[in-house]
Amino acid sequence: MYSGIVNGEPTTFGTSGLLYRSNKVMYDRATRTLWNQFIGEPVIGPLADSGIRQPFFPSVVTTWGEWWDEHPDTTVLAQDTGVYPAEFYVPEDNPLAIYYNYFTSDEVMFPVWLRDETFEPKTVVVGLSIGESAKAYAVQDLQAARLVNDTVGGMNVVVVASPESRAGRIYERGDLVFAATEDDNPDLAPAALVDDSDERWTVTEEGLVAGGDPSRTLARIPSITSFWFGWFQYHPDTEIYGHER
Repeated sequence: MYSGIVNGEPTTFGTSGLLYRSNKVMYDRATRTLWNQFIGEPVIGPLADSGIRQPFFPSVVTTWGEWWDEHPDTTVLAQDTGVYPAEFYVPEDNPLAIYYNYFTSDEVMFPVWLRDETFEPKTVVVGLSIGESAKAYAVQDLQAARLVNDTVGGMNVVVVASPESRAGRIYERGDLVFAATEDDNPDLAPAALVDDSDERWTVTEEGLVAGGDPSRTLARIPSITSFWFGWFQYHPDTEIYGHER
């Protein structure tokens, strides 16, 4: 989820129809520059080789049920697009979905030459990049753990995950170590955490909020949810949570 501001001016992006390493190449309508969508860098056009990188925001891949339970006042992108009928948009696990055969196959649609066999190519991972360091957390491992205290690129972080969906939210944790609360429901993503001084923190989309002083917060860190083959293309030296390479 990238910023729609380029060179200080708001604009919109479109799909070029091109792929690079089996990833979409997008373009901005202000400068007509082509952008690598995975890392947010301009590759061809007026902004290429400018050294800029488009800022991106925290996002999450979850289910409608989980999101609705946590955000009942949310707004939703309409399925009545005027392009296709609403019934055209079906869940990805529905055999009628356009990419059903692709998502259920182990193989990628187009060749990628950087590969790693730690996971199957389409294993879904939550990837974190801090400075020159990168780490991948397989969703299947996060679903089992639900809460991970970790350090990436010298920054202490905590990952809060759902046991059911692909949702994995990453926050700064400073010098604190977090654990589940006494009233934690293991069937849901943790709604609150407790630190090593027994202070309770609320989990929000923007950050962790201290119960004793709501002005104290720990910021959420942007991450990328992707297929393993996509993450590895751009982070071949990545660390992997729970696995040695």
